[in-house]
Amino acid sequence: MDEKDRYENGMTVRRAVLGDAHVDRTLAKRNDFNTEFQEFITRYAWGDIWTRPGLPRHSRSLITIAMLIALNREDELRMHLKAAFNNGVTRDELKEVLMQSGIYCGLPAANAAFHLAEAVFAEMEAQG
Repeated sequence: MDEKDRYENGMTVRRAVLGDAHVDRTLAKRNDFNTEFQEFITRYAWGDIWTRPGLPRHSRSLITIAMLIALNREDELRMHLKAAFNNGVTRDELKEVLMQSGIYCGLPAANAAFHLAEAVFAEMEAQG
């Protein structure tokens, strides 16, 4: 697979997971400073890793959420909590990941993740 194919495959997966609206907002913010980084993310995170056959997107979502909790990356966690539903993840499964993170990432991290998840769910419900 060449770089162009990797980018195109990555963009397809990125849109499927994060949604067109999110990706379109991100692409609209491209500029001379960040364009190469956006292309890098699309090619390698989405076009190389998220397209690998070894794990379904459902599992990748849960793993990504757990890692973002551990790393205390609130903005990315918010985005992936929303995106998880596009991969068939349920609220109950998210709750279990957050519970597990309380043991392995620490209670403050899990507490913050629970609060963030509740805010994300409320936003999603308000949007319909």
